[in-house]
Amino acid sequence: MTAESLDGPIEEPLTGRQRRFHPAWTVALVALIALIGAAGFRAAPGVLMVPLEEEFGWSTAELSLAVSINLLLYGLIAPFAAALMQRFGIRAVTVVALFVIGAGAALSVFVATPGQLILTWGVLIGLGTGSMALVFAATITDTWFATRRGLVSGVLTAGSATGQLIFLPVIAAAAEDVGWRGASLIIAGGALAVAPLVWIFLRNRPSDLGVARYGETTPVMAADPVPRGTAAPRGTAWGAAKLAISTLREAARTKTFWALAIGFAICGATTNGLIGTHFIPSAHDHGMATTTAAGLLAVVGVFDIVGTVFSGWLTDRVNPRILLAAYYALRGVSLLFLPSLLSAEVQPSIIVFIVIYGLDWVATVPPTIALCREVFGDKGPLVFGWVFAAHQIGAGIASVLAGIVRDHTGQYTFAWFAAAGLCAVAALVSATIRRHPLSVRE
Repeated sequence: MTAESLDGPIEEPLTGRQRRFHPAWTVALVALIALIGAAGFRAAPGVLMVPLEEEFGWSTAELSLAVSINLLLYGLIAPFAAALMQRFGIRAVTVVALFVIGAGAALSVFVATPGQLILTWGVLIGLGTGSMALVFAATITDTWFATRRGLVSGVLTAGSATGQLIFLPVIAAAAEDVGWRGASLIIAGGALAVAPLVWIFLRNRPSDLGVARYGETTPVMAADPVPRGTAAPRGTAWGAAKLAISTLREAARTKTFWALAIGFAICGATTNGLIGTHFIPSAHDHGMATTTAAGLLAVVGVFDIVGTVFSGWLTDRVNPRILLAAYYALRGVSLLFLPSLLSAEVQPSIIVFIVIYGLDWVATVPPTIALCREVFGDKGPLVFGWVFAAHQIGAGIASVLAGIVRDHTGQYTFAWFAAAGLCAVAALVSATIRRHPLSVRE
C-alpha cells in the first residue's frame, strides 16, 4: 500500500462547522516550517567562508565556486522538482529534499579539499534546497488556494528569510564557539527535525481531504478526486523531466518569459549571489566582526518577512509589473551607496541600508509568480521553476565574479556598482512586460 492510498480522499466532503477552518491553512503552515528548516544551510556560506579560509587557506574564489555550484543547482533543479511533485506528490519530494540537505550538511564536517566542499556544499545542498525552493511555495499556493494567492506566496517566500533570521546568529555564534563543523551539524539537525512534521501533516492536494481549494465553493466528492487547478501524481520520473523540458520550450517562445528570466537573474545576482554570499566577508574587510555582520544580515531577514508579506498583499491589488520595476529600482539605488556605508562599527547609515534591502530582498517573488500564472495558466508553477533557475544562474555567476573581483582588487566596490547598474536594467525590462490576451494561457 502506498502513501498516496493511505492519504486518499475521504468518503464524504467536510461540511458546515468542520469546514470553518480550511485545511489549506494547515498545509501552508507546514510548508512554511519546512522552508524555515531548509533555509539554514542557505544562510551558512556567508558565515562560514571566513573560518574555512582561515583553517585551510583556500582563496575567496575557491570558496565562492562551491557556493556558486550550490546556487546554480538550487535553481536548475527547481523546474524538475515541480514536475516530480506532480508525479510523486509534494510530500514525498519535500521529505527526500530535507534528508538530502541534512546529509550534505552533516558530511561537510569531513571536508579537507575544495572538491569535497563542492560535493557537500555545492551538489548535495544545492539539490536538496533547490527541490523545495520558491517553486515549492508556488506549487503549494496554486494547488491549495484559489484566492489570497499573493498573500500566501508572500508568506511562504518569507519562510526563507525567517530561516535566515533564526539560523544566522546561531550559526555565527556556533562557528565562533565550537567551530564551523559544529555549526554545520546544527543545520543538519534543523533540516532533519522538520521531515517528520512534513510527512505527517502535509497533503499533496485538496482532494486528499475531500475539499476544494481555499476560495472555491464547488464541493468535492470522492467521485471527483482531483479538483480543478490541482494535479494528481501521474506518469514516470522520466515523464516528469520531459514535462519540465517541454514547458520550457513553450515558454521560451514568449517575450514575457525572457523578460521575467532576465529580471529574476539580476534579482538572484544582487541577493543570494552578492549580499547573501559576500556581505559578511566585505564587512570583515572593513574591520567589522563576523558575528556583527551576521547580525545585520539577520536584520535583513526580519524586514524581508515584512516586505515579502506586504508585497504579496500588494500583488493581489496592484499591477505586478509596476511592483517589479519599483523593487528593482529601489534595490539599485541602495547598492550605489553600500561601498561608502561599510565600516568597522555599525553606523545608522548601514542600518538604513539593511532595512531598505530587507524590505526589498525577495519582495519580487509574489509579483513574478503572479505574472507566471497570468500568462501561462496551470503551467505557471513549472514556468516559475525555470524563471527561478535563471535567478540562481545569476546568483551563481555573481558569486564567482565577486570573489574574483575581491581577489584581484582587494575589495568589492566594483561588484556593488555593477550590481546597481544591473538593477536599472531589471527595472526597465520589468516595466515593459505587456499584458497578454487570454489565448496565451491556453
